[in-house]
This record gives sequence, C-alpha cells and structure tokens, in this order.
Amino acid sequence: MSTMETGVEDQAREQLDVPVGSRSRSRAILGNVLLSGLGILCVLPIYWMYATSLRMPGDVFSLSLLPWPLSVDNYADAWRKIPIGLMLSNTFIVALVTALGQLLTGLFAAYAFAVWEFRGKKVLYLLFVGTWLVPFQVSMLPNYVLLFQLGVLNTIAGVIIPSLCSALSVLMLRQHLRSFPRELLDAARIDGRSSWATLWTVVVPNLRPALAALGILLFVQAWNEYFWPALVLQRSNAMVQLGIRSFMGTEGNDWGPLMATAGLACLPVFALYLVLQRQIVNAFVRSGLK
Repeated sequence: MSTMETGVEDQAREQLDVPVGSRSRSRAILGNVLLSGLGILCVLPIYWMYATSLRMPGDVFSLSLLPWPLSVDNYADAWRKIPIGLMLSNTFIVALVTALGQLLTGLFAAYAFAVWEFRGKKVLYLLFVGTWLVPFQVSMLPNYVLLFQLGVLNTIAGVIIPSLCSALSVLMLRQHLRSFPRELLDAARIDGRSSWATLWTVVVPNLRPALAALGILLFVQAWNEYFWPALVLQRSNAMVQLGIRSFMGTEGNDWGPLMATAGLACLPVFALYLVLQRQIVNAFVRSGLK
C-alpha cells in the first residue's frame, strides 16, 4: 500500500513540476523581451542623436538608421561656431563643485540627524525636509537679488553658490546612516575618536557606494540644469547647455551642429558612470540587504 502511495505521489509531483517549470521559463523569456524592448526605447533617442551628428550636412533629415557615409563636419562646424571646449570645462566645474558641495553638506547634516541627539531634532529635520517641497520658482527671485547684492551675477560662482546645499542628499544619506551599525560607532567612541574622526575614518569608507551613486545623481542633475544658469548668466553662453541655443533661431534650427554639441555634452556623464559603475551597483545591492 505504501509503495502504491509513493508511486502516486511521484506521478503527481512530476505532473506538477513540468508546468511550473515551463511557466517560470516562459515568464523569464517574456520579462527579458519586455526589458530588451524598454532598453531599446531608452537607447534609441541617444543613438539617433549621435547618428544625426555623424551624417553629412545635407543628410541631416535622412531617416536611415545607419549614417552613411560618416562625416564629422557637424562637429567641426559646431567647434568653429562656439567655444565648446571652454563651455564643457565651465559646465564640468559647475557640476563637479555643486555635486561635491551638496555631498559634503548632506553628509554633515545627515550624520548629525542620524547619530546625534539634541533638542528640537525632529522639528529641525522636518523644516529641512520641507525646503525640498518648496518650488524653485519661489526661491528664484530672492536668490537672484542676493547674487546681485553680492556682485556675482554673470559669473560661474553665481550659478554654484545657491546650489551648494540639497535636501535630497540629506534625505538619502540619513536613511543610509540610520541603518549603519551602531556597534562600529560605539567602538570608535570607546577608542577615543572624536565625532569628526569617526565620520571620516569609520562612516565614510563604509558609505562609498552610496556616496558614489548619490554623487552621480547630483552631478547629472547639475549638469543638465538649464534655467538657473540661463537666468544668472543672462545672455552669456558660458556653459554648454546655453551654447546649444546658439543653433536655434527663428528661421529654423541648425540640427547637425546642434546634435553634435548635444552629443559632446553627454560624453562626460557617460565617462563618469563608467568610472563609478561598480560603486553604483554595490549601492543598489547593499540597499536591498538588511
């Protein structure tokens, strides 16, 4: 009797295993197809930008997927009409200093909110988070008046100064620091390390992936900023985002040099991601661990 029951159980298990395996395999294939389609949709505009920039000037409006014959005339034309090298360097300086400033101030504030205990901590944190909900248009005019009084309008410093603090960096780093092992902080305190030494020798080395991921996010955000630099620098084309508008006019857009300039503007961001790719992946992996 037990043998018959065992055989029946084996047959039932085999009948159940086959459909479940096939369903999971089909779901995996369907998921890969959907992800591949979404990836193509995301990459297609970037590919089309570079494909248009590499076409002959007379073939800019061609609909062929492959630009042939290849030409760098659009890049040469853009380099000849605007100082792309100076614009890229200015934009890189603005984005780098802004991202580093926001990382530094965010790290200090998040460390204080997550580790220290002081009176009015929750109220102060809520007020700080509330600044993130204030639209940029509300603080735009006061910042502009302040820059005018400081005499830094039409300068790179005027673009950087109001952006050195970010509530987003404080929120993200505070979440990471709240999950930081308290044992390490207590051990550093027992060893006689100050809060400053604990921050730089214990906390920061363990937050490198999170800092790298947040740094790229802040860098890209500052790199893509257009409205605030256009307001501060006014008619100047000192940054690459403002230089792109040189190829846009009432009579039509010069699409070849415009796409070439936009393609050059994307290269530093791609390079930064390739350099810090491992840290970004580690940040996402560690964020899912408890």
